[in-house]
Amino acid sequence: MNPQHKAGFVSIVGKPNVGKSTLMNRLVGENLSIISPKAQTTRHRIMGMLNTDDYQIVYSDTPGILEPKYALHEAMMNYVKVSLEDADVVLLVIEYGEKFDPVLHERFKSMMVPILLLVNKVDKAPRTDRKVIIDYWKSALPVKEVIPVSALTGENVEQILPALLNLLPLHPGYFPKDDLTNRSERFFASEIIREKIFYNYNQEIPYSTEVGIEDFKDEEKLIRIRATLFVERDSQKGILIGKAGSSLKKVGTQAREDMERFFGKKVFLETHVKVASDWRKQKEKLRMFGYLE
Repeated sequence: MNPQHKAGFVSIVGKPNVGKSTLMNRLVGENLSIISPKAQTTRHRIMGMLNTDDYQIVYSDTPGILEPKYALHEAMMNYVKVSLEDADVVLLVIEYGEKFDPVLHERFKSMMVPILLLVNKVDKAPRTDRKVIIDYWKSALPVKEVIPVSALTGENVEQILPALLNLLPLHPGYFPKDDLTNRSERFFASEIIREKIFYNYNQEIPYSTEVGIEDFKDEEKLIRIRATLFVERDSQKGILIGKAGSSLKKVGTQAREDMERFFGKKVFLETHVKVASDWRKQKEKLRMFGYLE
């Protein structure tokens, strides 16, 4: 065993839609977290691991921090809470133009673990603003370092790894070195479908839809997947399916193509739509969908 080996849990946290998932995918080098322009796309805690002979970094992408309105939000915020409790280092992501928010950021003032603050979307910022931004956040929060980055273009992202390695403890790896994530193939299949729903529908449909993988058969040359898309009301079911099934077919085709790239194998995807009334507000349904123990 390498006595200088470093390992630790790094939690990526921040408001909804600040670019946490895009950053996570770039740091790990794989598209593990689904991405859409809409807020609250991420609902779960997703771990992505970066392994070498000298270190193991276990990143956690988390839902955007918000004030819970119903049981699903409470479950999402519990993922954030647990992730912060586990963390050896916190990557606090804010976006260019964001200011200190007492409700959101006050908790980070008393945090015992080191914090790296990432100012994302600086590709939109004039370079003359950067020192002002760095000084502002250093005065607002007790952070180890402020790094202006663009998760979208990759600008300055290479500065994050050495900063993290300076803060991580000496420790053996927590997971086998060939592991990339703690999530199953079924989970990623459901997330890929959910991502396409976020891209193809507006208003409440993306937020009212959950995806369950009923069957996942990995055969020699083909993966057969049967998925059920759950909505909260009958009217949403009709919108999701579309005229003569056209909308659902489009989602299925896009999801299948992404799954084939992700799994490296041909995929046969079968989709159905069902109503699970008010599932976001009912703990027994959230438990069925894997949000609660």
